[in-house]
Amino acid sequence: MDAAAKKILSSLQARKFDPVYVLQGEETYYIDLIANYIEMNALSESEKGFNQVILYGKDSPANVILTNAKRFPMMAERQVVIVREAQDIPDLQKEAGAKLLLDYFQRPVPSTILVLCHKHKALDKRRELGKKVEQLTTTATFKKPYESQLPEFIAHYVADKGYKIEDAAVQVLAEYVGNDLNRLSNEIDKVLIAATKEEALTAAHVMAQVGISREYNIFELQKALIRKDAFQLAKIVAYFEGNVKKNPAIPLVAFLFSFFSKVLAAHSSPDKSERGLVSALKISPYAAKDYTSALQNFPQQQIIENISLLKQADLKLKGVNSGSEDESQILKELIFKLIY
Repeated sequence: MDAAAKKILSSLQARKFDPVYVLQGEETYYIDLIANYIEMNALSESEKGFNQVILYGKDSPANVILTNAKRFPMMAERQVVIVREAQDIPDLQKEAGAKLLLDYFQRPVPSTILVLCHKHKALDKRRELGKKVEQLTTTATFKKPYESQLPEFIAHYVADKGYKIEDAAVQVLAEYVGNDLNRLSNEIDKVLIAATKEEALTAAHVMAQVGISREYNIFELQKALIRKDAFQLAKIVAYFEGNVKKNPAIPLVAFLFSFFSKVLAAHSSPDKSERGLVSALKISPYAAKDYTSALQNFPQQQIIENISLLKQADLKLKGVNSGSEDESQILKELIFKLIY
């Protein structure tokens, strides 16, 4: 778990509430996690009716938010005001609105818990509100996690739910779903519906639940490319040709472009050990073997040529200089060019 999120949640679980929380940044998972915890736990059910207000930024200029925040609680120790999508507050970028918020942050009402959920970006630190918010409020800025951080997130998330998971299953989730933690947690929840707490989740369980073919998928394609296994590649490409809707070529090409771009970066890394590549490329430890194998099988010049081939294929798939070639032909030609 993100360190800032863990610290805030620990305080909340100990019933230590601050008057203003500003939760911001690209990664919305932790913003929702903290705001939802406050919504569910800061007040008792009987207190929520009069003392809990949920606002949405686009409908709530600063004066509306602060009118609610400055009220006193009714028959309760505190009240809660949560502003979701706070990045859409109409006058947030205007001097008047920003000044109203800044003045309140300097003198908040002690009996109010005000939570601003500012998603997808942080407040602009070139402006006074952005400069001072960390000094005046409990602020946390959440960035998208690196790939190398995903296995830990997955393992902890599954363990917190009371289940066990194999390393191979962790790798499949990390590589297939990526670093959108909301989507990742949703996919894990989907897998857990059919799981039992007695048996550890396997890669096969994950593939079945998140819609990856057990036999041929993008990961099998990547591994066959790394090995330069022409026979296996022929079988995988034939499978993809027969299942175009499930395996559209453009995302496949984008996936491979990302992979070979990282392999090119790995060629320049002074430490080409698995541990060194995890640190340099910010990749999952479970994926490190693929990169060390690729370094052995693909010289640097071939990697550069492959990246060029992938760019050309992407343009063709988008209708640029594709001639009469269809998606399957473009993909087939590309895959075999990549290994020769």
